[in-house]
Formats: sequence, structure tokens, C-alpha cells
Amino acid sequence: MPFYVYILTNQQNGTLYIGRTDDLIKRVWQHKEQLMKGFTSRYDVNKLVHFEILDDAAAMIQREKSLKRWKRAWKIELIESKNPDWHDLYEEIIK
Repeated sequence: MPFYVYILTNQQNGTLYIGRTDDLIKRVWQHKEQLMKGFTSRYDVNKLVHFEILDDAAAMIQREKSLKRWKRAWKIELIESKNPDWHDLYEEIIK
């Protein structure tokens, strides 16, 4: 079973949100439909710009915690290293 760490935003260089899940499609859909009350719905953060696949839950949790401690500039570099135009990757993962 794959596990995921993901980064959402509301716009290029906008507000960033880091989360984790074992069902990326469902979780991003929940954010897009604003079913996840709190930070992401308040700031309209629902654009998937980065995700990583991990092998186990412990690695997922550790990676999420690590990314949350990163400086903002490092997070932006990570996003832009694989997604320089900040495209919403949701359409790609639902195919």
C-alpha cells in the first residue's frame, strides 16, 4: 500500500500546505470540495503541486514532519524542481 506526502497551494508562490495520506486522489478531492475544514478551506488551498510516494506509514509521517520544518524557500525549490510552472497535478493522478 503506498503512502503519500503532498503539498497544496492556492496559487503560484502562494500559501503552502503539507499533508499526508494513504489515498491521494480522495484526499485532494476532499480539499478541492472544501470538505477538510480549517486551514485549507479558509485559504482556498486546493491545488496539488507536489507529492511523494513512500513505502510505509512511518516513512510518510517522518517525511511530512521533515518538510514542515523546512524553510519556505526550500519547499519552493522542491516544488519547482519537478513542477516549475506549478501545474495542478490532480488531473494527472486521476487518469
